[in-house]
Amino acid sequence: MPSMKLAAQACLGLVTAAGLIAAACPAPAHSAPSTLVTRTVSDGRTTFVQVDNPNGGPTLSYSPTSGITIMAVPTAGGTLAFKDMNHNKKLDAWEDWRKTTNQRAASLAKELTKEQIAGLMLFSSHERNAAAGLSDAQRKYLKDDQLRNVLNAGANDVTANVTWVNEMQAFAEAQAASGLPYVPVNFSSDPRSTAAQDSAYNATGDDISRWPANLGLSATFKTKTMLDFAKTSSAEYRAMGITTALGPQIDLATEPRWLRVDGTFGENAAHTSAMAKAYVDGSQNTYDVYGRSVGWGADSINAMIKHFPGDGAGEGGREAHMNAGKYAVYPGDNFDEHLEPFTAASNSMSMMSSYSIAIAKDGSPLTGNRVGSAYDKTKIDIARDAGYDGVICTDWGVTTGYTDPNSIFGMAWGMEHATVNERHYAVLQAGLDMYGGNNNKVPVLAAYDLWQADYEAGRNDISADARFRQSGERILRMLFAPGLFENPYLDLAKSKSIVASFDKVARGYQAQLDSVVMLKNSKKTIKKTPLASYKNKTVYIPSSISHGFPSVFSQSTTDTVGPTLDVAVAKQYFKKVLTDTPITDAKGNVVGYTQPDLTRVDMVLVGMRSPDSGNNFTGAGRNADGTFYPLSLQWKPYTANGKNVRKVSIAGDLLADGTVENRSYFGKTSKIGNEYDLTATLNAVKAVEKVEKKTGRNIPVIVAVKAKTSFIPAEFEKKVDAIVEGYSVSDRALIDIMLGQKNPSGRLPIANAKNMDAVEKQLEDVGEDMTPYTDSAGNVYHFGFGLNWKGVIGKK
Repeated sequence: MPSMKLAAQACLGLVTAAGLIAAACPAPAHSAPSTLVTRTVSDGRTTFVQVDNPNGGPTLSYSPTSGITIMAVPTAGGTLAFKDMNHNKKLDAWEDWRKTTNQRAASLAKELTKEQIAGLMLFSSHERNAAAGLSDAQRKYLKDDQLRNVLNAGANDVTANVTWVNEMQAFAEAQAASGLPYVPVNFSSDPRSTAAQDSAYNATGDDISRWPANLGLSATFKTKTMLDFAKTSSAEYRAMGITTALGPQIDLATEPRWLRVDGTFGENAAHTSAMAKAYVDGSQNTYDVYGRSVGWGADSINAMIKHFPGDGAGEGGREAHMNAGKYAVYPGDNFDEHLEPFTAASNSMSMMSSYSIAIAKDGSPLTGNRVGSAYDKTKIDIARDAGYDGVICTDWGVTTGYTDPNSIFGMAWGMEHATVNERHYAVLQAGLDMYGGNNNKVPVLAAYDLWQADYEAGRNDISADARFRQSGERILRMLFAPGLFENPYLDLAKSKSIVASFDKVARGYQAQLDSVVMLKNSKKTIKKTPLASYKNKTVYIPSSISHGFPSVFSQSTTDTVGPTLDVAVAKQYFKKVLTDTPITDAKGNVVGYTQPDLTRVDMVLVGMRSPDSGNNFTGAGRNADGTFYPLSLQWKPYTANGKNVRKVSIAGDLLADGTVENRSYFGKTSKIGNEYDLTATLNAVKAVEKVEKKTGRNIPVIVAVKAKTSFIPAEFEKKVDAIVEGYSVSDRALIDIMLGQKNPSGRLPIANAKNMDAVEKQLEDVGEDMTPYTDSAGNVYHFGFGLNWKGVIGKK
């Protein structure tokens, strides 16, 4: 829209829930009627007022008890409504929704106090209980610390989220009554739409459409599917009050053992770049009924691409949340390729830095700085020098050291010796804008003072005030772009109609089906089959045992036991579903299984999880005594004594005597929590072979691998008839593919390895350099491989 005329600035009236109060000067000739339509809305806990602007202008919402009022401006196109968000009865540039996001952010950044900007630079720790409503701790950080960026890590409960969001927005709005400019709350979320509930970053609850993990979306090899997911999930996020996605995760999965492979788009840089761009484009736009982008709108959210400059090269696959994996290594001199997805998605409103310290192949710091990315100005300057002026946020917990008093963990890699205040200052010096997981503005203000002291001493080029306002302006764009200043409140009935609507759920399930990769299909075991043909058949689903690992949160462990696929779902397809009977020890722990009589079984369906080495918080790869062991892609124990195993690690801590710690795991043996998955599969094969020999019947064995990483098929491939691979999809989707209800179309986003020697030989920073597995049919499980009912996809 055109800029407002200066004369119109004086023609302001006040609007209440009752409508327009007389304007301060006459309306221009030919103006539209001066009454604005208002309505009062309640979610049962919070009441707010909505005001509709004419001609496609934004809907405004505000709490009638907050002190915020509406200014009415008569124009030739009708009376327009604006919110007076600093109580000065004047339409300031940042209050004028006709101006651009950049103009408004620049205007408000000049008006905020130092304390308000410090609060804006905070991104809260995880909030997991929206159903409890606004807590005293939340009131404290909203009021005293002026925090305005909140991480929602709770369940997908629309009612709970809407009422909590509205309550928090009303409380934040009330703070403007003190004379401070109003700043709404920007809610964010890690991924919460993944179909399989065992994903590391996900949310419980059925109130959302369910899709594959990022690796599964990548396996579709369709940017259209990625765009559809981004558009759908952003609309659902907005309906739950979430305006920033902490993603997508676009690290290259060049190290197949890395514990966060399932959150990536795979090992190929060009493919990852295309998927990353589609995700950001789908998130940061709103689309009309014809699928055309109309720019930022009611369904748009900010994307926060992560983890710059790429965190997928952890030595030996170890992960940088814990001391075990704080080093990323570059033996292939391939650092630059890891930047490509970030360049492709550089239109994102924000990005998150990685945890790790980058180490070159000779063991020296790759950038000259032996610190994590949030402290590494050389890394951050790569983005800034390339013209990126969006928000850069630290990953969560980087200003805490694992050696700090009373700290169970912390990722201040290379800065453990520094004080908390010094760490905050170092992050600011490196060029970042926000502190992930911090609720307290005190160390941020301390960083301001440290910056200013260095400025006055001639060591900084700009003042602390200028530096703060630079970050403040960037952060404010994330609040202006989605329209939070205009309409922060949610209509509960509307939200319920949007989240998990029939069309969204259907599209998510279709994406699940499209993502499943068929690896093996001997004698066309899997083919198009009428569903009714299974109604009189009996299926056997073996059971398994998976052992958990101690973590920083709990030293106790829990076993996961039971059928390897969902029996309740299988019963909807088959006349009869058989599974195993548990064998327990004196304490009631399941230690094994007794198989049922398989004489009348028609087929066997097995679910296998990819080899489980632990998660981000178990310190996988490092023992409690400081020694190391290998992460493995095979289910059976693996002892790392082959010719390609490093006897001296590339990276290690600098020790007090001036030497470098050796993190080699040569000669040590892996720890896999779900070895029994392989045992269950092989036991099923043996039992079937006995029945086949006795009866002459053919009983096909079909395996579905629920993959989070690459894996080694050699341990079972030759013994089974068909294999499909899914990436955090539902058991229903896997069963539909196994039973021939949809022609498979997924392809491998990351290769499956020949053996562990091939895994040890490949380089952590280089994709597609690992010798892939060749199966009994001669098919090679490399990047991009997949079968459909006719054969190899794309092969003529």
